[in-house]
Amino acid sequence: MADIAKLVEELSKLTVLEAAELATALEETWGVSAAAAVAVAGPAAAAEAVEEQTEFDVILTGDGGKKIQVIKEVRAITGLGLTEAKTLVESAPKAIKEGVNKAEAEDVKAKIEAAGGTVELK
Repeated sequence: MADIAKLVEELSKLTVLEAAELATALEETWGVSAAAAVAVAGPAAAAEAVEEQTEFDVILTGDGGKKIQVIKEVRAITGLGLTEAKTLVESAPKAIKEGVNKAEAEDVKAKIEAAGGTVELK
């Protein structure tokens, strides 16, 4: 059972594109369809796979040409010093906050976007 749990954990790390490629490869190799596997697993397994995310990472993806305003906002959000905030903004994509709830993640995203930056929630 430990091997199955480890395999599930590794598969959870795949991107959507990688998962689609894996499904295609399995269909070609074993002649089975992913749709058939879902039908056999039943609706309980499908519902379990669609858990709502509770922790988010706020990733700064760019300064939108407004580096100074974004640096100021990053400083206000994180409490970093000027040099550290400047380094963070210049090294985008970079995490501003990690493991925060959805409300805080949305708040940080709105503040950075209002300053002119671009943000991604993961």
